[in-house]
Amino acid sequence: MSDTRQAFTAALRDHILVLDGAMGTEIQRRELSKVDFHGDRFGDHPIDLTGNNDILSLTRPDVIRDIHRSYIGAGAHIICTNTFNSTRIAQADYGTEHIVTELNTQAAQLVRSVVDECTDQRPLFVAGAVGPTNQTLSMSPRVEDPGYRALDFAEMVSAYREQISALVAGGVDLILLETVFDTLNAKAAIVAIRQIEAERDIDLPVMISGTVSDRSGRTLSEIGRAHV
Repeated sequence: MSDTRQAFTAALRDHILVLDGAMGTEIQRRELSKVDFHGDRFGDHPIDLTGNNDILSLTRPDVIRDIHRSYIGAGAHIICTNTFNSTRIAQADYGTEHIVTELNTQAAQLVRSVVDECTDQRPLFVAGAVGPTNQTLSMSPRVEDPGYRALDFAEMVSAYREQISALVAGGVDLILLETVFDTLNAKAAIVAIRQIEAERDIDLPVMISGTVSDRSGRTLSEIGRAHV
């Protein structure tokens, strides 16, 4: 068992660990402009980056760092990176697939720096936030073609590997698979994590949060399969 897993397991045994809150609403509260999202670096980018919250780790790291500090100040123990949409699949909407490694590494380093500057004695951990992407492996995006998939399992694993490898390089303690609505997507992320662990000889704690759509306790993909 790795030192990080031992520390995390011990903290869970001895404390109720509080996860930080939403990143998106905190960003919205700051009423940022297009200039904030583009910065100098992306001033001539052909696609409007407004709303691409993840890119703020590069263009307004001060804002993201301040949000992390506010959650630590509120008493959180697990601080998540600003990387919910930092796969090449999700960033393709903005034409920024080429910077996903930098996005994830920088976001992880931002949290790591804020956590490391904290002087109190409570347990603090950096969670690499991994969102579900805007694609689904279990359901077709085309109503008229239920067998169609926009990408396959191997492509999803590859996208997750790229993201999670950069999060690990940036210094996260664990991985949080967030807002899972397709269990096959989650499986691809877990496969990517296991491959990275084997390659780097590391042991990553993994947390999973799911989207349950009704009182039956099913995810959206389970409902989709039931209807096919």
